[in-house]
Amino acid sequence: MPVITFQPLYMERIWGGRALETIYGRALPIPDVPFGEAWEIVDRDDAQSVVCGGEFSGMTLHDLWERHRSEIFGEGLPLSERFPLLIKILDSADDLSVQVHPPASIAGQLGGEPKTEMWFIADAKPDAKLYVGLRKGATRESFERSIAEGSVAEQVHTITPEIGDSIFIESGQLHAIGAGFLIHEIQQNSDTTYRVFDWNRTDSKGMPRDLHVAESLACIDFENIEPEMDTPDGDTLAVCLYFKTTVHQLAPGESIANPLPDRFSLITVVGGCLENTHKAGSTVLLPKGSNGLAATAPTKVLQITIPS
Repeated sequence: MPVITFQPLYMERIWGGRALETIYGRALPIPDVPFGEAWEIVDRDDAQSVVCGGEFSGMTLHDLWERHRSEIFGEGLPLSERFPLLIKILDSADDLSVQVHPPASIAGQLGGEPKTEMWFIADAKPDAKLYVGLRKGATRESFERSIAEGSVAEQVHTITPEIGDSIFIESGQLHAIGAGFLIHEIQQNSDTTYRVFDWNRTDSKGMPRDLHVAESLACIDFENIEPEMDTPDGDTLAVCLYFKTTVHQLAPGESIANPLPDRFSLITVVGGCLENTHKAGSTVLLPKGSNGLAATAPTKVLQITIPS
């Protein structure tokens, strides 16, 4: 079965920019609008990936998951109603809010969905910073005081990553993406985010964005002190119950195929090109039994699978 490609969905965000246009050559849908997210692979009530071309052209990812699961994706996969992963590209022209996603143990009580994710740094401006976890000496009490005082930035740990670095963000981990990044995000299929601090900024009407302080405090892991970027285990960048992400450098003529021939994988091209068609920034679905894709230039890819 040939590779399956989807139409990206672009999300306007106040912190977004135009890097998807300038770096990946995307034709963004509206001029001069800050697009912060491209949803590359998504199966949600209010957002659906639609197949571009081929046998399944015009069908949604949900259609494929419901009607062709064994044929395209393989066996032994989660018995979920919807495709269990969401793949994004994030363009942070400005700082995102300091936020947290709910752990599974509490998400239902709060009316949200658990969300564990990972970030791969595709591009970064000099000295661009991530905010992950808490600084040494920070406590729940000092953090709560800082919310009231508007000084949360003093409590949050900062990291200055390099292009090609990655980090696993488990649900419950306090985090924010700083200005100046293009990031590939692999995550559970969830859209629940609790904002605890938004840098004291206001919108064009002078109004602050809504915060979710009580929910955030119920979710934050206050034992997560000064984490650092991850060290890959061979080709493996991250592995958890929900996804496994590996990175591969291909020479021209080298191919990448599914690790298990009877299971699908997702391929994100970070740099280079596959088959003279799938350029940097592209994410495609390799159905089970696929022969794979060949690099037509020096090419770096992420491969995402669902662990057995």
